[in-house]
Amino acid sequence: MESVTPIRPPVTTPMPGKRRPTIRDVAAVAGVSRGTVSRVINGGHWVSPEAREAVELAIRNTGYHANHHARSLATGRANSLAFLLTEPQHLLFADPTFSILLRGAAEALAQRNMTPVLLVAGSEAERQNVTRFVSAGHVDGVLLISSHESEPLIDTLIAARIPTVACGIPLGHSDDVPIVSVDEIGSARKMTRHLKERGRRRIAMITGPSDTGGGRYRFVGYREELGADFDPLLVEEGDYSTESGAAAMANLLERAPDVDAVFAANDRMAAGAMSTLRRAGRSVPGDVAVGGFDDSGLAESLEPPLTTMRQPFGEISRTMVDLLLDLVDGKETVSRTLATRLIVRDST
Repeated sequence: MESVTPIRPPVTTPMPGKRRPTIRDVAAVAGVSRGTVSRVINGGHWVSPEAREAVELAIRNTGYHANHHARSLATGRANSLAFLLTEPQHLLFADPTFSILLRGAAEALAQRNMTPVLLVAGSEAERQNVTRFVSAGHVDGVLLISSHESEPLIDTLIAARIPTVACGIPLGHSDDVPIVSVDEIGSARKMTRHLKERGRRRIAMITGPSDTGGGRYRFVGYREELGADFDPLLVEEGDYSTESGAAAMANLLERAPDVDAVFAANDRMAAGAMSTLRRAGRSVPGDVAVGGFDDSGLAESLEPPLTTMRQPFGEISRTMVDLLLDLVDGKETVSRTLATRLIVRDST
């Protein structure tokens, strides 16, 4: 690493008619080599904190702006990654987890002077548009969000050799693309165990869609933790929406009125379950304890505040970006499984 003593030059602003500042100008002002300036501009790898500070100060004071278009032509790279949501468009705004993941990816890319491109493919026409767009080289790779087992787009991406990293386990393709996921089974077991330790004996579950990794493997963890106490009558499937959680809870109360706890596979369904319990005259947690999954902001705002499994959304986004850029660079990549954390609040 190159080490320097930061120089504090006077602030200057390029005047109309003067030539644009270059990397050479930045290097001269910062007192470092052009290679160090280039490394800072491209993400700061192998650069000391002192050299980075000197370069960033020199960039501000010279008014230098990287010519990304020229660099793209030279490298054959788009310098952007697609954030691809394979869900109906309204879910981008209805489900807070997607916007949190998008923000995390944007922040990780901004540190590398790269741009995220938001793509939504919830219909056949949108899938075709996305396929044409990514195949034309407008992005260097794809961050695939919320893949369903029947989703055909992942097959298209694989067949076209588009570098792709999936968020969560894409059922049927777990060996085809690198994956960043949480420990779905272990996390569900921990929540179910927590409800058991609170003295609950009739523990129901509202699962996510069975064609998603979260829907399938959180149910597996719940079932494994209950063991011989597992009762299929205490299971209802939802679609991760608040409305589906409310409907599932109503069905559970009708079928098993003695239920004393429910684990919902996400916080939105837990919120729906709590609204149904309230309408039925059941107190939370007095009559029924409620646990969720995500901790994306909704859980704290509920009444009572919701006990839930916290997903490390920022780490998920950063790890996805790191893996995808390694993949774009031709490096060997491996899937990553991240830990969740049980956040205990008043609902249990």
